Amino acid sequence: MFFALDGFLFAGWVVRIPAIKQQTGASASTLGLALLGVSAGAVITMMLTGRLCRRYGSHAVTVACGVLLPLSIALPAQTHSALSLGLVLLVFGAAYGGMNVAMNSAAVDLVAALRRPVMPSFHAAFSLGGMVGAGLGGLVAGGLSASTHLFLLAGIGLLVTAFAGPSLLRHRPAPAAAEAVGPREPKQRLSPRARRIVVLFGVIALCTAYGEGALADWGALHLEQDLGAHPGLAAAGYALFALTMTAGRLTGTLLLERLGQTRTLVLGGATAAAGMLLGSLAPTAWLALAGFAVTGLGLANIFPVAVGRAGELAGPSGVAAASTLGYGGMLLGPPAIGFLADWFSLPVALTTVALLAAAAAVLGYTARNATTSAAV
Repeated sequence: MFFALDGFLFAGWVVRIPAIKQQTGASASTLGLALLGVSAGAVITMMLTGRLCRRYGSHAVTVACGVLLPLSIALPAQTHSALSLGLVLLVFGAAYGGMNVAMNSAAVDLVAALRRPVMPSFHAAFSLGGMVGAGLGGLVAGGLSASTHLFLLAGIGLLVTAFAGPSLLRHRPAPAAAEAVGPREPKQRLSPRARRIVVLFGVIALCTAYGEGALADWGALHLEQDLGAHPGLAAAGYALFALTMTAGRLTGTLLLERLGQTRTLVLGGATAAAGMLLGSLAPTAWLALAGFAVTGLGLANIFPVAVGRAGELAGPSGVAAASTLGYGGMLLGPPAIGFLADWFSLPVALTTVALLAAAAAVLGYTARNATTSAAV
């Protein structure tokens, strides 16, 4: 439920970015700088959340962020300049980054206890929440102001946390779960080669999360500004992307068992690259939507697989490193797209998503024997 809530609130924010851009009078580059507030807040919090989870437990930190995130989502609609928007997005980014690290830490404990590659299922919940949030945003975009919409999302988020939080707090991870992991928690220090491989998987996660963040923050604007789509249809672009990503992640465990990790990485990266070339360069909104859908299918399982492989090699510390790099890509991608859009154009800027997806496929193939060959 917290994975789904995270995706729901994030999608509710991103589909209102065109309205917030108009409200603040920001250009593409100044909007990109304001969005950097999300990145800065999240990165700072990510570095601290691991310590908080070790001290208070990942469940308690998840619930705390489940309160802060809904409260912070109402703030952007109250701003009227790019500077004030960037400042309140620092708070939103701090809550978002803390939530992602804490809930992924809790999910790692559950995956270890289940002894099955089910991490894609948790990320499917995030994508499902994003699909619902974006779909709802598309429905109300023409009838509700951004301020009213985001205020309602804040209320929904607090209700979900009030409902799910007590249950999560009552069921702390079993102390034996960490011991059951066995090789996942290495007793010796990682070799330099192993550290490089963990970073490699983190870069793979970064390449794909870059695309998810770019589509979330700029996809609706591309459809509305460059292709003349109605605001409702533009908002549906991210909803469609989230829908196909959800479908891909729901079948992720089966795909991993059939194809293996390397083929899943390579096939996913190649599919996403082809889809995003269509999504960014298509002459019509409907073709761009088709490209977004294909991109969602391709990107669906790359992030969970990369994080999982880092965990196989280096235990929870590997998961934390790869996750932080990956979410860094999601948060730093949108500002990069903003600058590229000012220098060139938004469609050209979005082709970088395809380039990085292709890079993830190449890196995934390069690292095909990394988990078994690296010494620790």
